[in-house]
Amino acid sequence: MADEAKAKGNAAYSAGDYEAAITHFTEAINLAPTNHVLYSNRSASYASLNRYSDALSDAKKTVELKPDWVKGYSRLGAAHHGLAQFDDAVSAYNKGLEIDPNNAALKEALAESKSARDRAAARASRPPPSSNPFGDAFSGPQMWAKLTADPSTRAFMQQPDFVNMMQEIQKNPTNLNLYLKDQRVMQALGVLLNVKLQGGGRGASKDDDMPDFPAERTRSAAEATEPPPQRKEEKKPEPEPEPMDVPEEEKEAKKRKAGALKEKEAGNAAYKKKDFDSAIQHYTKAMEIDDEDISYLLNRAATYLEMGQYDDCIKDCDKAVERGREVRADFKMIAKALTRKGTAIAKTAKTSKDYEPAIEIFQKALTEHRNPDTLKKLNDAEKAKKDLEQQEYFDPKLADEEREKGNEFFKQQKYPEAIRHYTEALRRNPKDPKAYSNRAACYTKLGAMPEGLKDAEKCIELDPTFSKGYTRKGTVQYFMREYEKALETYQEGLKHDPGNQDLLDGVRKCVEQINKASRGDLSADELKERQTKGMQDPEIQNILSDPVMRQVLVDFQENPKAAQEHSKNPMVMAKIQKLVSAGIVQIK
Repeated sequence: MADEAKAKGNAAYSAGDYEAAITHFTEAINLAPTNHVLYSNRSASYASLNRYSDALSDAKKTVELKPDWVKGYSRLGAAHHGLAQFDDAVSAYNKGLEIDPNNAALKEALAESKSARDRAAARASRPPPSSNPFGDAFSGPQMWAKLTADPSTRAFMQQPDFVNMMQEIQKNPTNLNLYLKDQRVMQALGVLLNVKLQGGGRGASKDDDMPDFPAERTRSAAEATEPPPQRKEEKKPEPEPEPMDVPEEEKEAKKRKAGALKEKEAGNAAYKKKDFDSAIQHYTKAMEIDDEDISYLLNRAATYLEMGQYDDCIKDCDKAVERGREVRADFKMIAKALTRKGTAIAKTAKTSKDYEPAIEIFQKALTEHRNPDTLKKLNDAEKAKKDLEQQEYFDPKLADEEREKGNEFFKQQKYPEAIRHYTEALRRNPKDPKAYSNRAACYTKLGAMPEGLKDAEKCIELDPTFSKGYTRKGTVQYFMREYEKALETYQEGLKHDPGNQDLLDGVRKCVEQINKASRGDLSADELKERQTKGMQDPEIQNILSDPVMRQVLVDFQENPKAAQEHSKNPMVMAKIQKLVSAGIVQIK
């Protein structure tokens, strides 16, 4: 029950339904309160909902139950980090690394917590920002929109030194004092404050209620002779802002990204044409242009996989995982890289042991992202491993030895011990009908009729001419009081071995039981038991639900002439005989 609830929780978590996941994991915890994995999974679900206090509580319980489990410290560190308890997070990750020093995920999380701790310390030590009366005027992208839209400052936006000065002021408004002597800055300030500023030396009246900036009085003669920008008294509707200038670094990054995507598209086209060499060249070039997108590495790995160059594919997948961790790539991309690596490993597997690393990689991929394709690959790898194990274990000689040991125990009536040796014989040689026949006999002796019937049927399937198989199956059916079926089994065996005495005896015993029912010699208890069993038989149910057969039964009771006609029909009489054998109908 706990495993079922856990599986439901995992499915809900993979689907992003964290509340449902918490519900299922809680149900599982109630059923298995000492299972550390359940607390770990619920902690991850709480963390996904930013409920870090609850996540911390479950993480602590995980570590308490399993102190040597690395994942517990990962959950503990994540919860502390979410609560901004960075020192505790660092401590938790360090404890985990003491157990597994090479754990890449813990190392990465540790580095992130240290970085966050340093940033928090820097913010705490930073002096409070000075209160500048003009600070809000320079904040946000609205500043550039206003300056671009106003006719008096629009031309300044094409002057790099003006743009640099305004950027410096925007970063720190106190820098305004450094540029007050520049008339363009004063003009921009007036636009941003929605007021007119008149500089000294231009007939500023004593009635102007504006601050007297000393820098204005000391400007050069050339600046003094520059005509002030003409401002119209009636403002026209403001024009749409012109596009902002994009920093060169951003332009270059976009250009690189576009170039890399172009190479990727060319690689995809070559891949579809099965021109793998060209595809690899394009993907490689895309990686050289933009090394922050691991999809180029993944595509090149897929190409190597198609070419059968599995070692190169595995190397690219490892690089993709490593680089993806560095750039915080989507978990789905990490999972895809791991799945591709597992596929390459599985392609090279020659023994059952070779599949073990592939299975481990697929399982790891599923922890990153539960993908149906990855799950199928995992199941295929596990099945292939099991099949190879069977092939590697195959040894007919040892199988015969184990069967002989089972025979000895059978003679001593030690049936459980005999079954153990017959089972080992079948592991060594699953195609041995004799081992199935002998084990069926043991199951019959122990009263395990369904298991005995299954082994007898497998024996007949492997060798339809082996009379023992029919004897075993008929015996089981006889003991289950399915006399009609047992009779059919014995008769089928006689087709292959007409003189087999065991089969002939089986036919005789079945006929006796069937005739006993026909003669009405069954006791009340026997009749009731046989009727109950017969009504559970689908074939009997079909006969009784057939309108034609129901009429036949009525005719046998009420219309002797019609009954004589029915008696001439072998199919009808066969069905009547089944009803008689089942105790449903009695002929007197």
